[in-house]
Amino acid sequence: MKKFKVVIVEDVKLELKGTEEIFRHEIPNAEIIGTAMTEAELWEIMKQEVPDLVLLDLGLGGSTTIGVDICAKLRTDYPALKILIFTGEIVNEKLWVDALQAGANGIILKTGELLTATDVQAVMDGKEYVFNYPILERMVERFKETIQTEQRRTEAIISYDIDEYDERLLRHLALGYTKEMIASLRSMPFGVKSLEKRQNDLVNRLFKATERTGINACRLVTRAFELRILDIDHLEADEE
Repeated sequence: MKKFKVVIVEDVKLELKGTEEIFRHEIPNAEIIGTAMTEAELWEIMKQEVPDLVLLDLGLGGSTTIGVDICAKLRTDYPALKILIFTGEIVNEKLWVDALQAGANGIILKTGELLTATDVQAVMDGKEYVFNYPILERMVERFKETIQTEQRRTEAIISYDIDEYDERLLRHLALGYTKEMIASLRSMPFGVKSLEKRQNDLVNRLFKATERTGINACRLVTRAFELRILDIDHLEADEE
């Protein structure tokens, strides 16, 4: 295999030693040209020699986010550099997303199978989004949840005969719009009275006959969320 140079960024001495041993025994075609326990040490190494790969821990000196900032700067300053995150942040999924958006080529969690020659070589071969099993397992679970949520929403929209104007009315009511404000939207070709009629029609469709007494806009919107007709993560207003 083609040889490549690597810098390891890790602020825990025992973990740094263990990572070096993994490279020496499992990835012999990698030459460790430097190790850094702080951001300053990393930039000093980069001034002397630019490696092919930086193995970067996200947490340094007690901070759990500094690695993301380092990753972003490395990606900007060294576009061709391979950056593989090796982190013990096994719960903070937002941090994983931040690292990927900052330009990381992959993330290996310090759990399960740890760092393997296969994963490192995949990054060096140009593969994007290299992950080890624990993070893949979490991603698959999230993927399944997303698909199931979308399916429930599709089924609800079909079951309750929700058209685009129903959805738009419900969405803007959820955002705190009055019917007068909704009627003024470019995308809503109805007057206030028509919207009131549509709202009453939605009450009849979304609630059983025994539940329809005293249903206001707030309760109607809540019901739309319960049925997954509205998605709280995609609640944005149309252009006015």
